[in-house]
Amino acid sequence: MSTGTRTSPIPEAGSGAPTRAWAVPLAIGVTLLAWASAFVVIRGVGTALSPGALALARLLVGTLALGLFTIGRRWVAPTGQEWLLLAGFGVLWFGCYNVALNFAELTLDAGTTSMVVNISPILLALSAALVLKEPLRRWIVIGAGVSFAGVLLIGAASGAHGLDSTFGVLAALLAAVVYTGGVLCQKPLLGRLPALQVTFLGAAIGAVACLPFAPALVQEAQVAPPPALLGALYLGLVPTALGFTLWAYALQRMPAGRLGVTTYLVPPIAIVMALIAFGEVPGLLAIVGGILCLVGVALSRRRSRMRVG
Repeated sequence: MSTGTRTSPIPEAGSGAPTRAWAVPLAIGVTLLAWASAFVVIRGVGTALSPGALALARLLVGTLALGLFTIGRRWVAPTGQEWLLLAGFGVLWFGCYNVALNFAELTLDAGTTSMVVNISPILLALSAALVLKEPLRRWIVIGAGVSFAGVLLIGAASGAHGLDSTFGVLAALLAAVVYTGGVLCQKPLLGRLPALQVTFLGAAIGAVACLPFAPALVQEAQVAPPPALLGALYLGLVPTALGFTLWAYALQRMPAGRLGVTTYLVPPIAIVMALIAFGEVPGLLAIVGGILCLVGVALSRRRSRMRVG
């Protein structure tokens, strides 16, 4: 353990540092902005780097940055069971999620992709109830049904543009599913292991899982324009290293289902960013479906009235 003074504004769990009232909301807000921007940057970079190559580049940069952050910080040796959870976390959320997301944005606009991916709060709330034994309320089930109807509308809108767009919706759905599995693996780890350590190991494991794309990355990086390489660098530093570290920090301090619901703000932010960057707006039917998805997430946050007497 380092005996020097910590300069990071993000205290580690178990370090004895107090959590300021504004720290968790700030961490969530920065994470949402970082993740929303990722949809837009991926959309812009996707024409120069293939999904697997872009995922590997992002994870290599993210792993390096996170590794530098861990120097001099508390390190806790994971148990055998924790290594299994770390493997699931890294492969699912960092590896599979990034590849699926990049594939989805080859044929879907950034806003539509973000709307499909962000049904994950519903999946997370349902799964957290089953796996983590968090409370499963009636409104979560109702919200899940409404969000599912929204995804069907988005699928119908995308299907009208051809088979490639349909595959894009399915890839976005896969991203939402593996995202949920990754959080479920991550949450138990944060009870004992430092958030930064968990994030670093997850990114490193995800990078190893994506190593089969290394030949493609080497080949494509040689001919990719500088903005594409800068985009991959940004994805590794901001949405990956910074965003995932702040997410883990917040996840240590609130229930997984409650935190997951906050990501319903990502699609509106991503749509505005894509409009500014590309003049790109989802189709009307996709927007209606996206609104239903968000309404479903909002409904899942309602609480049933307690009976008195």
